Amino acid sequence: MGMSATWLVWVFFGLAFVVANLPWLSERIFFVIEPKQGEKGPAMRLLEWFVLYLVVGLIALAFERQVTGSNHPQDWEFYAITLSLFTVFALPGFIYRYDLRKLLQRR
Repeated sequence: MGMSATWLVWVFFGLAFVVANLPWLSERIFFVIEPKQGEKGPAMRLLEWFVLYLVVGLIALAFERQVTGSNHPQDWEFYAITLSLFTVFALPGFIYRYDLRKLLQRR
């Protein structure tokens, strides 16, 4: 893997980290629609998070094709690991939304 491919992997990890946290930082549904009740519920945040996981996966496929010239087939274990990693990446946004924000508002 050359220097540009290594750089692309780190950029992708940074992108995935930021994108995994977006559902917990925005009150708009898919960043466009204002919720009728004023605040998104946890189910909508999880749906957004999963859709963003799929979007990041499509970006990863495009990066892989760009770097290697093809996409390698993957089994279910690969997707279980990437979903777990995306879950870990989302932890700061989740903690902010459900723990830290309430603490900061009290002060």
